[in-house]
Amino acid sequence: MSGDRPTMPPVRLPSDAELARDALSAPLLARAAKLARWAGEEGIPVGVGGELLAPQLREATELLGLAGDEDGDAYAMDAWQHALDTGLVDFEEAEETGESGDGEEAEPGEDEPRGTAVAGEELATLASGSPSDILELWLAGFESVLADAAAPDLGDIADRIAEGEDLDLDSLDWDPEGEADFLDGVLGNLYLLTALEQSDAERPVPLPALAASMIVPDDMDEPTDDILEEVSDAMMRLDDQFRLLAPTGIIAYRPVDESLIEEVDGEGRIRESVDGVTSDSPEEEDVSRYGMVSLTPLGVLAVRDRMQEAGVDAPVVGDLADKGADALLAALPGHPETAARAEAELWLARRTPAEAAAELLAAGRGDDLDAPSRRLACQQTLSLLGAGAEPAVREVLDDRELGGLARVWLAEHGAADVPEPGEEMVFWLTIDTIAAQLAASGDTDELRGLVEGLVGQHSGFFDAAWRVDHPATADVLEAMGRLHPDKKVAKEARKAAFKARSRG
Repeated sequence: MSGDRPTMPPVRLPSDAELARDALSAPLLARAAKLARWAGEEGIPVGVGGELLAPQLREATELLGLAGDEDGDAYAMDAWQHALDTGLVDFEEAEETGESGDGEEAEPGEDEPRGTAVAGEELATLASGSPSDILELWLAGFESVLADAAAPDLGDIADRIAEGEDLDLDSLDWDPEGEADFLDGVLGNLYLLTALEQSDAERPVPLPALAASMIVPDDMDEPTDDILEEVSDAMMRLDDQFRLLAPTGIIAYRPVDESLIEEVDGEGRIRESVDGVTSDSPEEEDVSRYGMVSLTPLGVLAVRDRMQEAGVDAPVVGDLADKGADALLAALPGHPETAARAEAELWLARRTPAEAAAELLAAGRGDDLDAPSRRLACQQTLSLLGAGAEPAVREVLDDRELGGLARVWLAEHGAADVPEPGEEMVFWLTIDTIAAQLAASGDTDELRGLVEGLVGQHSGFFDAAWRVDHPATADVLEAMGRLHPDKKVAKEARKAAFKARSRG
């Protein structure tokens, strides 16, 4: 594991080849590549810093099929800047040779060329580079756009400078580090929801809920008006930022409905209150108008890359495929259900059923606090194996720690001649299973139902249970006392827990 490093749940990622195809089809990179090919080897005249001049901008907009779009010129400029940022286009500044009438160098006019832009070396990467080369180029471009998304409105800054104001970040109410951290936190929350499989392309996250996750304190039952106003402001910032990020391919984004936005003191605000749509499960017909967002597989790749650079342990399903069974069983209890199954299947695919079963059973032994969770993960992984595992499973039938789960496996696979377990083994397996479920989920309704069923099926359950020689016996009995709805039975469970501790 990662020691003191923060750890995220594992994510599933497509192959590099699939991700590279997604990167090449992302709108911003695809447009940038098209403009780079347009510039070609002969190049086109450009202005200061390589920006497109008015005639070339019109041509670029038409080339991209954006001439009829009211934001077409802006999209073309963004794509051209992206080509410059990623090295798809190189800018060569012209030498100053002109002189004015008084002998001084003449300054070119605003729309006069200042140099030439030609296709850059990185354009070849898109055509013939490896998938990892393409992803490296895409990630570099994404980082550039992310930095722009966290920056203030440059048009507002230009207006203030034009009016003679000094450039003062405090007067702009802009905290560069804080804004970048906020956006990273939002993307981190999206990543976590994706890893926990609470979000994907079919189940996007409502923008109000995402903004609220960053603003509303965890211990606040009902957001105050001031908090709701902060959530509204955060939504507007995120709406602008997500509109900028979406063309990179990192997110799938449905923007805030324009009819909900009004101008207040020159700034956009949500017209209607966001109260009632800040929860994790608001009414879908209402919340969809406030914006919906999800991370794409490319987005998962990009955010994971940033997390790893920040020292966060961000595993990928499949990381454990070449590790020992001890590492697999230690990790699976913390995985979401589908990720755990996928991880187990990838691990099993590298071993024969007999080898896998023997290794899993050996790693399942132990009397430490984590042992019940390992054995439950062992049992769940063994369930994915076929008849080839039977000999290894039968070898542990007489093992106190593994004999119970071995009988469960044999019965589930229709094996013949499965010996009946003794009462001691039945009770030991019961304590072990409940201990594992408590460690995984705590006091759940499912576990409450299991406890009621166990006590109802076995008269004198607690009189036998407190004698079980298992490290978790007392803790399990105390939990049964909390979970059972019948006060008399709950009292019996607590008494049994006391006896178990006294015996220990």
